[in-house]
Amino acid sequence: SRLPRRPRRRATCEDYLLLENMNKLTSLKYMEMKDISINISRNLQDLNNKYASLQPYLDQINKIEEQVSALEQAAYKLDAYSKKLEARFKKLEKR
Repeated sequence: SRLPRRPRRRATCEDYLLLENMNKLTSLKYMEMKDISINISRNLQDLNNKYASLQPYLDQINKIEEQVSALEQAAYKLDAYSKKLEARFKKLEKR
């Protein structure tokens, strides 16, 4: 059973209009995604620049942290040594 020519053409024309609308919507979505990607890229570049400007301070913090750790170890050694000296002094005092 064949459809009359007119309804088939109308259906085909409606299909093309539907496809055209779908293509337009898809194109708009891709343009939105492109804009979002551009903004993300800019924000990432800004963050990278900020991180680079902070890097010298981060390096200083790391150095200070190492120095504090070394100073802490020296303080423990000095404390242990002073306790030994105190014990010797007390021992000598008792004589």
